[in-house]
This record gives sequence, structure tokens and C-alpha cells, in this order.
Amino acid sequence: MLNRKKKGLLLTFILVTVILIVMQPIQNSITRAAAGDGSWTSPYSVSQGINTQNNSSKTVQGYVVGQPTAANTVISSQFPNDYALALADSPSETSTAKMLYVQIPSTFRSAFGLKSNPSLSGEKIKVTGTLTAYFSHPGLKDGTAFEQAGDGTVIPGPEPGGYYDAANGKTGEALKTALHTIIDDHTEISYSNVWEALRETDEDPANPNNVILLYTGRSQGKFTNGSGVNDWNREHVWAKSHGDFGTAMGPGTDLHHLRPTDASVNSSRGNLDFDDGGTQHSEALGNYYDSDSWEPRDTVKGDVARMLFYMAVRYEGDSGEVDLELNNQVNNGSAPYHGKMSVLLKWHKEDPVDDNERRRNEIIYSDYQHNRNPFIDHPEWASAIWE
Repeated sequence: MLNRKKKGLLLTFILVTVILIVMQPIQNSITRAAAGDGSWTSPYSVSQGINTQNNSSKTVQGYVVGQPTAANTVISSQFPNDYALALADSPSETSTAKMLYVQIPSTFRSAFGLKSNPSLSGEKIKVTGTLTAYFSHPGLKDGTAFEQAGDGTVIPGPEPGGYYDAANGKTGEALKTALHTIIDDHTEISYSNVWEALRETDEDPANPNNVILLYTGRSQGKFTNGSGVNDWNREHVWAKSHGDFGTAMGPGTDLHHLRPTDASVNSSRGNLDFDDGGTQHSEALGNYYDSDSWEPRDTVKGDVARMLFYMAVRYEGDSGEVDLELNNQVNNGSAPYHGKMSVLLKWHKEDPVDDNERRRNEIIYSDYQHNRNPFIDHPEWASAIWE
């Protein structure tokens, strides 16, 4: 009888050991799969954020587990204010050593502060900011974008901390010059890599398998790109013949003005300047055109204007680059000019910045070029420079 019990215990021990041996690689695999590179699309885990306190700007994803009030104290109820939250890789985590303390800038407190939003506890969120100590504890400060997982809406701040400091208080040419210096020398990508970038920047929030086409507004499969009549291709909103920069790295691959567009509609737009009026396009309803200009649909008129404002500031003729300028004309041809300035300023006011533009600006800044479109962050600067 005793021998049978011993044998039973031995078999149980062997079985448990085998299970642990089998499960360990699976657990390690899950842990490795959760690791990201700190970009918006491949965020760090909380453990990665804790171990990378080097003042770098990264995106971290984790579960809200409470509000830090001291280095070793995180409360999970009766939150005193909206100033901070703690993230962990597990929603049931209780060890502060496995938590990242997140400072919540004033811009985000109404949406992510726990006093105002106690239901966020246990929810997964993504945050972009600087990995540095907070409450004398591994933390993330100066957040520039927050998103609740599954919601799909990025809530970016007006800008990363200090990004536009050199432009503040300036107007006219002085402001234009300051902004050029800030957004110049961005990280360039190849024209072939633009395809993949647009699949991310212009993703349909309602269908992650699709992109939204600029002029038609149609949601279309991400991999239906090409030169076929109903494919989507890479539209240069600042027509590449206006300055003859083609598809060269720099203006020819700058994501801030490249958008997915129906191939045949792109062909119709060609290198036309922008202005009101013309005949409605048969496929891109709400878009009008004639022999010298193109009028996009109402919901992207401001987007078009802000893309052109960006190009006129980013490319000023230094470092061997083309000097692009806006003017109040159409029929600009191959000259490095784009119009019509008075109409673009009007569209900019009629169609304000929306969440899709903010999301796009954040992705380009965080994941690709590491520069921003100032006229999305500060719409008032268009008038300060050109009016």
C-alpha cells in the first residue's frame, strides 16, 4: 500500500515537472511576442518601459492599475485628482515594482484622469511620452498621445514638450523660418516604403484591413494598391511636377503630403492647382475640376490646405533641396509654386483639423519621419504667416 502511494506521488511529481517544462517555452514565447520597439504600432510593454528609463520618447502599452501618490504607493479607488496613473502588464498587478507611473498632462486629464474616469481602471491604454523617473520611480512624462485600446481614437497633445519653443511669439517670415528649422532634416524613407507607411497612416478606423482614399473617401483594401483603374496609388498632394522633384527621397517621399488615392481619380487631378469650381468628377463625387484647378470634397479641403502649408515651410531651398512656395495663381505648371493661396486659407478655416489628421500627424512623427505638420498642431500659424 505504501509503495503504491509513493509511486503515485512520484508520478504526480513527474507529471507536474513535465507540464512546467512544456509551459516555460510557451510563456517565454508569449513574453517575447509582447515585446515591441517602442513605436506607436509596436509599443513597449510596461516591463520594457521600466527597463528603458533613458529619456527617450517611446510608446508604452499596458493596463491601468491605479494612481500613484508616492514612490511605493498606488491607490485603486477614491482617486484624489487626474494628474497620474499607473500601468502594468497585468490588470491584476499589485506590485509597484512592476508598474510604470505615467504623468498626465493637462491636455489629457479630462479623458484619462482617474478621478474623472474611474472606469479606466483595468483598461488597456497606449501612451507616448518620455521614459524618465516620476515620483522617484520608473515613469513616463510629457505625454504627447494617449489611446484607449480598442477605441481607435488617438488623443494627441498639441505638441511634444518644447517642440515648438523656438517658434513661440513669432509671426510672418520670422515664424516661417523658425518652423522650417524645427521640421527640417526629417528622417527620409524610400518611395517603395511609402506603400507600407500609407497603410498605417491612412488606415480606416472602422476597418483595419482598409485605407481611406483621399478624394473619394472610399474605404478600400490595404493591398489593392497598384496601377489598375480601381487600384489605389500614391498621390502627391503638392504635385511633384511643381518643382520637378519627382519621387526622390525628400519632397517626393514626404508622408505629410502623400495620400492613398484612386488611380483614375489621381490621373484626373494630375498636376492641377487647387481652386473652387469646375465640373463634378464622375467617380469622386463632391470633387470638381476644370482645365487649371481641382476642388476636393468638403471634408478634406482643410487637410489639403494644411499639407500644402507644410510643404511651403519644410522646403526652403537649403541643403540642396527645392524651394517650394505658395502663390495666388493657377496654371503654375512645372514652376516650384502651388496655388491658390487665398482659397487654401479659406478651406483651412472652413474645414478645421480633425482626429484623423491628428492621428496621422502623430504616426508620421512617432514611427517614420520624426517631424510634425505645424499647421495641424497650431492652425492659427497659417494666418500668422500668410495673412
